[in-house]
Amino acid sequence: MEDKLSGTIVFFDTYESWLDLLPLTFTRPECKLRVGITTILDKWSEYATKVAYQVAPYIQSAHGLPVADCDDDSLYIAGNVLPTDELIDALASLPEDTRLCSANKMIAYRGTCSGWLNRENSNVLEFPDDKLERIDYLYDQFLKNSEWIAKDFERLTRGRRGTGQLIGCHIIGDGSQLFLDEGAEAIGATFNLREGPIWIGPGAKVMEGASLRGPIAIGEHSTVNMGTKIYPGTTLGPWCKVGGELNNVVFQGYSNKAHDGFLGNAVIGKWCNIGAGCSASNLKNDYSQVKLWNYREKKFRKTGLQFCGLIMGDHTKAGINTMFNTGTVVGVGCNIHGSGFPRNFIPSFSDGGASGFEDVSLPQFFQTASRVMARRGKELTKVDEILFNHIFEFAKALKN
Repeated sequence: MEDKLSGTIVFFDTYESWLDLLPLTFTRPECKLRVGITTILDKWSEYATKVAYQVAPYIQSAHGLPVADCDDDSLYIAGNVLPTDELIDALASLPEDTRLCSANKMIAYRGTCSGWLNRENSNVLEFPDDKLERIDYLYDQFLKNSEWIAKDFERLTRGRRGTGQLIGCHIIGDGSQLFLDEGAEAIGATFNLREGPIWIGPGAKVMEGASLRGPIAIGEHSTVNMGTKIYPGTTLGPWCKVGGELNNVVFQGYSNKAHDGFLGNAVIGKWCNIGAGCSASNLKNDYSQVKLWNYREKKFRKTGLQFCGLIMGDHTKAGINTMFNTGTVVGVGCNIHGSGFPRNFIPSFSDGGASGFEDVSLPQFFQTASRVMARRGKELTKVDEILFNHIFEFAKALKN
């Protein structure tokens, strides 16, 4: 266990960074985004004695997130910042009533609740931007994923021995870089560990004929179907099911892409379903730079990337043989279907495809979400309904 940071850690979201990370942050604070094997929050838990939050009120309420006690000595940390040795050292020595900033953005503040409210008058220290690991934009999740799978693997396997089962598998490279947690099982699969480790979480299953090239993370109770091809930089959160071909994709959890089709350089939210034969382009025919919709700027923004695929918000579904163009952003609660390519930005609560879209009503959405969650033994609660009411109203305002 790493040395703890003193005081309560309070994870905060700024409105600007929260907008830049929509639609994934419609339903969660920034610190609950998954990068590598675990979420950002899970990585910081190594250093925290007590945790609180300063995020959008509707998210704070829906997730039941605690707030900081006003008299506590607290360390406020931006929710999109990842822990590194250099940053931990800087935070451990951060003086009272002082902001830590990098590239004109505040990444941390040490002080009380009243000091936080008046933080603009506090002292300022600078942290080198080239030493900072931060998820500024949606595509940073898949860009940083390979690196953080390797870091998380080292941290999570230190001093541990995997107890899962390997039956008739072919291992290429250093076998110590393959870890199967309790109850995990792999049968007749190929694991290539020459470029990075492969983590298989508790109760996860890898079926026969699957080929995996690390670094890869397979989350708790997730399933890799027969014949699946998974390339480096891919993470499945808990309770996912995948098939076909995946390359550098981050699934937040509880989502399925169980059949043939391709996803690359993509981020998929929770409770999504991607139908059989569905594919998403991650490279333009003319090999030019990909643009991606940005909610804060309300326009397509240059990414500087040649490879950038699909970004999909929570509770969105894509029917069989759906095709997505390079750099498509789909909001929360959408239903995409039909032939042809839909547009590159699909607002939340939309139903349709290339021929056009209609609005999804909240009763329709709640009915579908309830059925989907019941399949995993989960329930759409009244608190969930309040959360999605807020998202529905906010998404409607963004359309105008």
